Formats: sequence, structure tokens, C-alpha cells
Amino acid sequence: MLSRVANSLFWLGRYVERAENYARFIDVNLNLSLDLPPDLKEQWDPLISATGDREYFQELYGDTIRRENAIKFLAFDENNHNSIISTIQKARENARIVRENIPRETWEVLNELHFYLQKKHKRKIWKKEDAGSTFKEIKNQLQLLNGISYGTIPRTLGWYFTRMGQYLERADKTSRILDVKYHFLLPSVEDVGSPLDFLHWTALLKSVSGFNAYRRMFGKIDPASIVQYLVLNRYFPRSIFFCLLEVERCLHEISQEPLGFSNPAEKAIGNLRADLEYADVNDLFSFGLHEYLDQLQIRLNEISTAVDDQYFKIQSNFSAEFQKQS
Repeated sequence: MLSRVANSLFWLGRYVERAENYARFIDVNLNLSLDLPPDLKEQWDPLISATGDREYFQELYGDTIRRENAIKFLAFDENNHNSIISTIQKARENARIVRENIPRETWEVLNELHFYLQKKHKRKIWKKEDAGSTFKEIKNQLQLLNGISYGTIPRTLGWYFTRMGQYLERADKTSRILDVKYHFLLPSVEDVGSPLDFLHWTALLKSVSGFNAYRRMFGKIDPASIVQYLVLNRYFPRSIFFCLLEVERCLHEISQEPLGFSNPAEKAIGNLRADLEYADVNDLFSFGLHEYLDQLQIRLNEISTAVDDQYFKIQSNFSAEFQKQS
């Protein structure tokens, strides 16, 4: 039972983070479409690719990716288990299971957001021209949820499982959106270094709320500097390396082993964290950025599997420790 509680808290963190990332990406893409040249179509294709659900999208909607069906698929399609409406439903269900372990306000915000999404679904908001305000509201509610959690939840095992899920999900989504931008977003090679290229890199930074912080650190928009910032920076909360540091810290707090590793999950995250800690941006490009990010996503999935094997199977020793710290 207690392993099930830990599992629900872990996936609560992941689903909330996934929903916020989708809302963030859609909101930025809607704003980007206002700045694109009149002869250039809105580019929803890369956003579908970033989710990893392109094949499933094609099963449901065919090969043509338009604004309307892209927004519906990413946000309101209940057949898509990764859409915003689906992930909030799953987060709400996990929160219901562990209501005694989370603040009352967390449940209330999730519940209100669930019914808000149901209302927008009935209105078929994806067909409206003013859909942008909906995604700003979704993003604001999820950020409110994170703020409530950060300020009210005791730092016991439950907190660390939730945070671990959140940062694993964030690392994965940052890697995916960066990979798609680098390979698929521009319509032609000739656009590299153009004002259009500048718009796309700016949109990428805004999609992770990193534009202003990046400009303060680096000044000009430079692809290599952006890759360094989003992959290797240890201070930006949405960089991949920062997320890995947080995941590793959560695992050590859970196991109460501050050094080295005591289980396969800690070993896997420690190896991946060390690889990024001693890498520089030239190593990433020499290896091939797409190949590097693809391998990183595989390793993140392996870490998630190792966490599941270590903690979410029925284990009497872990259950006793969870009860003691909760």
C-alpha cells in the first residue's frame, strides 16, 4: 500500500509537470504565429514531434497537421493519454488516492482545473481564435499548484517522490523541445542566422521561461550558447543538468545515503549526472546533438524504470521507512 502511495506521488509530480509543459509550448507557439511572415504557415508539426506521439497523431488525424487538430490533440483529446486534459485527469486521480498526504489546496486547485478543462472541451476551444488565454490560465493554475506545494508540504519522503517525478519529466521535455528545434523547425538551411531563425530560438527560450535569464547571461542569441544553457547550466531550473541534480538529491534523501549509490536508480542517475557535469557544449556537437539528446532520453527512461523497480514494487523495508518518515 505504501509503495502505491509513493508511486501515486511520483506520477502526480510527472503529470502536473507534463501538463504545464504542454500548456507552455502551445501558448508560446500561438504567440510565435503572430510574428511569423505572412507567407509562412504556422508550424505545429514540430510541436507534435516534440511530444513523441507523432505516429499516434497520424492514426487519429492523418498526415495533415493544422492548428485546430494540433491543439485538440495536445490539449483536449481524451484519446491521447499525454494531452493536457488526460494528464490532469490522471494527476487528479493520483491526488485523490493520496489526499491525506497533500495539502487541501492542492486537491482544490487540481479539481477546479479539471472542471475548467471539461468546460473548455465542451466549448471546443481549439476551434476559437482566442485560444491563447485558455493556455495562459492553465499554465497559471499549474504554477499556483507548484507554489502551494513548495510552500506547504513537509520535506518527508512523499515530497521527494513528487519532486523526483517533476524533475524527471522536466528534463525529458527540455531535451525533446531542444531536439526538435535544432533539427526540424526551420523550413530551409538558408534561414539559419536569419530573423526567422532568431524568432524560433527566442520562442524556444520563452517556452522554458528562460529568455530574460539567458539574455542577462549571454546577451546575443547564439545556438551554441542556448544549447549550453538548456543542457549544461547548473543554475537554471529548467536545464537538463539542473533537473538531474535535483533527481539525484531526491534519491539520496529517500535512501538516506548521501554519498555514492545504494541501488541501481542512484547509480544510473549518478552516471548520467557525471557525464553532463564533465561535458561541454563542443562535446555535444561533436557527438551529434540529436544523437546525444536521443541517448539522454533513453537513459532518463531507464532511470524511471529503475525507480519503479526499486521503490514501487512491494518491499517491506521501504514501506516501513516510508511510514516512519511520513
